[in-house]
Amino acid sequence: MNFDDTPQEAAFRTEVRSWIRANAPKQYEDELANASIGRIELKDADTLDVAKAWQKKKAEAGWACLQWPKEYGGRGSTPIESVIWQQEEGLFGKLSSVFIIGHGMCGPTMMTYASEQQKRFYLPPLASGEKVWCQLFSEPAGGSDIAGLRTRAERDGEEWVINGQKIWTSGAHIADHGILLTRTDPNVPKHKGLTMFFIDMKSPGIEVKPIKQANGQAEFNEVYFTDVRVPDAQRLGAVNDGWNVSLTTLMNERLSIGSHIATGFPELFELTNELMLDDELAIEDSAVRSRLASWAVRASGLKYTTYRSISALSKGEQPGPENSICKLVAGSMLQDISTYALDLQGPAGVLSGSDSESQLGKFQAMLMRSPATRVEGGTDEILRNIIAERVLGLPGDIRVDKDVPFTKIPTRGRR
Repeated sequence: MNFDDTPQEAAFRTEVRSWIRANAPKQYEDELANASIGRIELKDADTLDVAKAWQKKKAEAGWACLQWPKEYGGRGSTPIESVIWQQEEGLFGKLSSVFIIGHGMCGPTMMTYASEQQKRFYLPPLASGEKVWCQLFSEPAGGSDIAGLRTRAERDGEEWVINGQKIWTSGAHIADHGILLTRTDPNVPKHKGLTMFFIDMKSPGIEVKPIKQANGQAEFNEVYFTDVRVPDAQRLGAVNDGWNVSLTTLMNERLSIGSHIATGFPELFELTNELMLDDELAIEDSAVRSRLASWAVRASGLKYTTYRSISALSKGEQPGPENSICKLVAGSMLQDISTYALDLQGPAGVLSGSDSESQLGKFQAMLMRSPATRVEGGTDEILRNIIAERVLGLPGDIRVDKDVPFTKIPTRGRR
């Protein structure tokens, strides 16, 4: 693959660079540059308000959700043009993190399964940042087994009545809408009795409870459903075919999350060029350089694996299971790098908060956020199974519950 811009791509890059230079919210540039992975906070402004304003400005100029069709709020661009935009947007792209789930997962699912009228109504406000969406899949009793969910949807005429609980729902506390996977038939094997809906998060009967995280933030939530009524018109896909619908979401989730997970390597490299160890810079230490070289190789591998996915998209192919590789490697790198950075800093690694300590506090925040990174979008164990079975073609795990009705699956430990 040739990674140089074609003349058309170079012209597009120049146009993008010029627009960003003239319109980006540069008053927040320094704060965004110092914002750590998992902790983007602006001192004198509400981060969500700033993110929405930036997204709206992009949408008004035709730079939002570049690959989406124009009628749905996008630009109709190629995958490569989307990559060029991300590269040029740089640190201002951090403001878009609140929209990753909506743009990268909910939007593609709606485009595939919603009616044309629904797509034209719901997608443009999603693309412009006016509305925030969340994804309601995980449950307390299910762990990484999405098909083990217990949230029930029972039909009542032209409506469905939903009861149950979701957990670890990113952004539910600020979301306007969400896509929701439910169980509609418990008497068939677990993958065959699921149905997907999209819902208004302000509907009566929905209660959202933020979960306080180790890094002091609360971006994950518990969501409770008590007799929530959803019109059948908001069903995505056929009744009891929700697993196949969810695969569209999951494949796009791996691509969206995997291609956006920061590893912390650039921050570590910068630190080693500034941090003094005894009487020399950390970068001069051979052991430090050896660790850096190892992570540099992995970072390069991640970059080109992502490009391989982009190349597939450019040919009109759907995101594949190979995107699980990016998330698996990047998630563990983030945790390992942040731990190593704190070791290098010694006692100074516990500092956080003030301007003078912001650089040091970066790695503390990374480490606090890294366990969540390795869980969201599929745990390491789930991703290894996907890679083994769907990428490498190895035999699948033995599934004793494969053809067992959901109601017959034991819920307690074996005696």
